[in-house]
Amino acid sequence: MTRSIRCGARVRLHYTLSHADGTGIDSTLDDGPLEFVIGDGTIAPNLEQLLLGMTAGRSERILLGPGEAFGARDEGNVHAMPRSDFGDLELSEGNLVSFALPNGDEIAGEVKSVDADTVEVDFNHPLAGLPLQFYVEILEVIAPE
Repeated sequence: MTRSIRCGARVRLHYTLSHADGTGIDSTLDDGPLEFVIGDGTIAPNLEQLLLGMTAGRSERILLGPGEAFGARDEGNVHAMPRSDFGDLELSEGNLVSFALPNGDEIAGEVKSVDADTVEVDFNHPLAGLPLQFYVEILEVIAPE
């Protein structure tokens, strides 16, 4: 019986994520396949949705429009924060900083600018709003128990 990917299924796959022009971003082809459970947060929910219904042996290249993979860019996710909130931390444009949320989760942001009083931090996913290519090869699907 052929098992199709659904919520809770364990999936083993190879993937390559690229910019629309083919420039590579991330791939499992060199380091071995990725294995995870659908719904566990290992991959972006929008990419996970594309896998639903696929079966082992299937491969597909999917072109994703701006914002389809990691959501649209939201300028509301760019925040000016007091420089004093960062203590003695050396900051410069492009640094990634991590913040603890009240619920214990962490969120990362990219420093966009720094001056004596203010640090501007972008909390958008770095690939938000970009057109991307997603190539996937499904190696194995194990039904949820």
